[in-house]
Amino acid sequence: MLTALGIRNVVLIDKLDLTFEEGLCVLTGETGAGKSILLDALGLALGERADTGLLRHDGGDAVVTATFEVAPDHPAAVLAAEHGIGAEDSLILRRTLNAAGRTRAFINDQSVSVGFLRKVGGFLIEIQGQFAQQGLLDHANHLPLLDAYGRLGDQAARLGTAFRAWRDAGAALSEARSETEQARQDEEYLRHALAELDQFGPEPDEDAALSVERQRLMQAGHLVDALDVARRDVAGRNPVSESLRSARRRLERVAEAAQGLFDPLITALDRALDGAESALDALNSASQAIEIDDARLNTVEERLFALRDLARKHRVDTTALPEFRQQMRDKLARIDDQSDALAALEAKVADCRRAYVSHAEALSKARAKAAKALDAAVGIELPPLKLENAVFVTRIERLGEDHWTSSGIDRVRFAASTNPGTPAGPIDRVASGGELSRFMLAIKVVLTATDAPPSLVFDEIDSGVGGATAYAVGERLRRLAGRLQVLVVTHSPQVAARGVVHLRVHKSDSGGQVVTGIDRLTASEQQEEVARMLSGAAVTKEARAAARRLIEGAPQ
Repeated sequence: MLTALGIRNVVLIDKLDLTFEEGLCVLTGETGAGKSILLDALGLALGERADTGLLRHDGGDAVVTATFEVAPDHPAAVLAAEHGIGAEDSLILRRTLNAAGRTRAFINDQSVSVGFLRKVGGFLIEIQGQFAQQGLLDHANHLPLLDAYGRLGDQAARLGTAFRAWRDAGAALSEARSETEQARQDEEYLRHALAELDQFGPEPDEDAALSVERQRLMQAGHLVDALDVARRDVAGRNPVSESLRSARRRLERVAEAAQGLFDPLITALDRALDGAESALDALNSASQAIEIDDARLNTVEERLFALRDLARKHRVDTTALPEFRQQMRDKLARIDDQSDALAALEAKVADCRRAYVSHAEALSKARAKAAKALDAAVGIELPPLKLENAVFVTRIERLGEDHWTSSGIDRVRFAASTNPGTPAGPIDRVASGGELSRFMLAIKVVLTATDAPPSLVFDEIDSGVGGATAYAVGERLRRLAGRLQVLVVTHSPQVAARGVVHLRVHKSDSGGQVVTGIDRLTASEQQEEVARMLSGAAVTKEARAAARRLIEGAPQ
């Protein structure tokens, strides 16, 4: 509920801080005192259109702050949390307006867009103006309001699930048909491409393997030449092995005279001789292993270049050719199996449609029953509001299949007639301003138990009525206030007398400037204000007595 409202520099308001409580709060005051300014300021905090006409002359930027008490699971708190705004137990909506017409919006001191501020505010409070197009007059709201009144939320949710399943099945069928048609158009190409790929037979990582082999074959001649040179160096005109043998023989001849000094040298020469012979054997083996195969090189190059040409032709990498080949097979298989697949999808669509229609028919019947109950309940509220000849009708129209939605197969419209024998039509077209306000009150009284924000504001809902009718308006406002917070701007003493909290708006002179102020009235002050509203400027004893009876609950 709304717990506080702070206003700075708005028209006649310099600085104003108000607190609010549960129940019915009434705002009264002389015409022109500034009651409408108060509502305009509240609308600014809720994200409504900003007008520089709201700025106080030479007062700086206008700032309006509205504080709401909310539970953690309240839709406004949940929405704020989804945008990273912690709520705890309150939401503080603040809006500023400067002389250039630019505004800034904040929720709990975090900057937000005006649109988001308006969305959050819509969950917190609803302002019912006498001539404003409100939620009840928006046809788009009538169906969900009826579902809420009839407590059909679970049925509506199941219908929504069935609709989404039907829609998804239809989308899958459409996609399959499109793919099949496209595949049929491409069938000749697919069969030719697959035949070419099958004939070529690309292997995984074949490009890399062929590249390695090609490089080796291209280098074979250079390798053989290098081996030949190395072999000549080892076993040429002066072979290394012969030189080693000659050196060994020379040392052996004098080895005895050396008395063992040459023994390690002879052993080292033996090892060197073995190594030289082994190296020569390795060179010979390597030379024999490397073959210069020009035919194989041509074969490898032809295969490699053909592989790359094939990949370019199909606009894929060479490594993706095997997978691309399988995709061609799969597409052709789908063409071959298209009849069975499409038949299965068509059967699923038909099943989902039947399920949706079954849920929709059941919900439509439930709505018809709820509509009769709603019409009867609103009808009971109309006579005391001086609308005894009025009729409220909830019309349910069956839609064509092209217009079926997740909400069902029905179009719901609230209609009314204010004169006997006159066909019912849209409420905002058949009711006058005062009648429309009372219609809204009657509907709100009935619907509030199932669908309402925690706070409601009514602006001069009692316009054009008095006496017992005004008293009935006050009683219904107080009844509403038993379930939620209600604020009402009124000129009717019968309505003002019903207020649990009474605020009086007044103008005064401050430093040569006219400012608007608000006083919270005590019980005796409330009685005096109601008496003033009954008698005018001169408050009589009779007016005070009548005011006391009104406050005590006796209709005038």
